[in-house]
Amino acid sequence: MWYVLGAVAVLAVLAVVARRALVVVRVSGVSMAPTFRPGDQVLVRRTAAVRRGQVVVFESTRPPGWGTRPPAPPWAIKRVTAVPGDPVPGDVAEAAKARPGDRVPEGALVVVGDGTSSADSRVYGYLPARSGSAG
Repeated sequence: MWYVLGAVAVLAVLAVVARRALVVVRVSGVSMAPTFRPGDQVLVRRTAAVRRGQVVVFESTRPPGWGTRPPAPPWAIKRVTAVPGDPVPGDVAEAAKARPGDRVPEGALVVVGDGTSSADSRVYGYLPARSGSAG
């Protein structure tokens, strides 16, 4: 009998941990097409370590410097193209107010959508790395 209670307790703890570590996000825009399309559901693992090439999801309450229009869906999904210490990509330099040879500063990421229509770092500059992102 005790092993059943122990198994139930372990499952309960795992459920709580998984709920804190994982989040399901529904894609609402076309910025990541063809990788993700509107209506797709993505299971995201929360992590503090973000790498170049990784897809990240962040709350789209428009981090500071990310403007206010158009109204944002609750989540944004983008691909990380540069992390702190990387050279600032040329197509992002103007929005990030960076000069040739500048590096992405600590606490910032460069993110872009996979599709051709994306409000991302090419428009708004750096994404603060501490924006509640999940990767």
